[in-house]
Amino acid sequence: MQSPKGMHDILPVDQPFWNKARNSASKIADSFNFQKIETPILESVEIFERTGEATDIVEKQMFFVKSRGSDKLVLKPEGTAPVMRAYLQHGLSKLSQPVRLFYISPIFRYEAPQAGRFRQHHQAGFEILGGEGEPIYNAVTILALYRLLEELKIKNLVVQINSIGCKVCRQAYIKKLQEYYKKNLGKVCKDCKNRYQARPLRLLDCKEEKCALIKADAPIIIDKLCNSCKKHFKATLEYLDELNLPYMINNYLVRGLDYYNGPVFEIFSEGNNMALSSGGRYDYLSEMLGGNKVHAVGGSVGLERAIEAMKSLGIEIPQKGVPDVFLIHIGDEAKKKNLVIFEELRRAGVKIIESFEKESLKSQLRLADKFGATLTLILGQREVFEESVIIRNMKTGVQESVALKKVVEEVKKRL
Repeated sequence: MQSPKGMHDILPVDQPFWNKARNSASKIADSFNFQKIETPILESVEIFERTGEATDIVEKQMFFVKSRGSDKLVLKPEGTAPVMRAYLQHGLSKLSQPVRLFYISPIFRYEAPQAGRFRQHHQAGFEILGGEGEPIYNAVTILALYRLLEELKIKNLVVQINSIGCKVCRQAYIKKLQEYYKKNLGKVCKDCKNRYQARPLRLLDCKEEKCALIKADAPIIIDKLCNSCKKHFKATLEYLDELNLPYMINNYLVRGLDYYNGPVFEIFSEGNNMALSSGGRYDYLSEMLGGNKVHAVGGSVGLERAIEAMKSLGIEIPQKGVPDVFLIHIGDEAKKKNLVIFEELRRAGVKIIESFEKESLKSQLRLADKFGATLTLILGQREVFEESVIIRNMKTGVQESVALKKVVEEVKKRL
């Protein structure tokens, strides 16, 4: 039996990396005053269909869940729309605005598995919803994501940023883009021919070599922005300058979902051609979901990609501390007593390890030495009869017998 295609087990050996990633995300969220939110793994398909029926996510990448009722449910393919749904459903607009929300969640996309792309992956997301849509919150979002990657010891980060404008100036640009591509449709890949009508902005996102040559001379969207979008984008860049965050304008950077507008961004590390983080402004999403207009900006870090980057950089995560005490038993009666001692020491906050399956004294002492325990408690038939236990210092080899009822007190004295 194998795990489902494109999904993977997170084994104990990798848990230190995952604990570091999750803890760091929570630490950054707290320092930036983001409050945690958890949305269900299952959502109504309508939420994602409303955000763009011609998007790759809706057309190709959703896992549908068959239920006994008439509900049309999917495993959530992205985290932003569910957060906005929760914001609208629970009246979070009544709180002081803007509301800063943070999540760590599994995400499911039915796409061909490859390096850095899994059908189930995990994202740490930061969303700022409500308020007046000030460009400073674009910079706050980027800064939080950047600092999270720094917290994970990933170096040489750079922000790639672009603006895809508003509904008005974007439509004018798309006409220019289609006019340009119309003359080159015979030279582009099959996907780009399909995108030409349904998803023209995604023409700029194609990685095919022959398409890259065509898009190199395509019109640039920031040259076609309206005055309001130009001002908003300029202010965003000025805030990044004030923060001394390294960034570059990527004229070909777009997003795959219709609700994005204005500044969009991705964060890369040197030598890694896959974005570790991405996001942007999405002022249209709330209206697509049936609510009033809500200014919003957000982004997320792909945890699998971030952890892979940590490993490639040789970053080591300290393992849990060595155990304080190793319990050794000789005989069945001693084993029973050791279980009671185990619980008493555990409740007292002492870190214990044992090997109840081993029976020989020699093999258990060998294990105690291997785990680096500070003390070893040895309980045999004689000790059970005398209601005592031998405490052995593993560094000095000195050992002494103490009363069983004082074992917690005596152990704490020696640690």
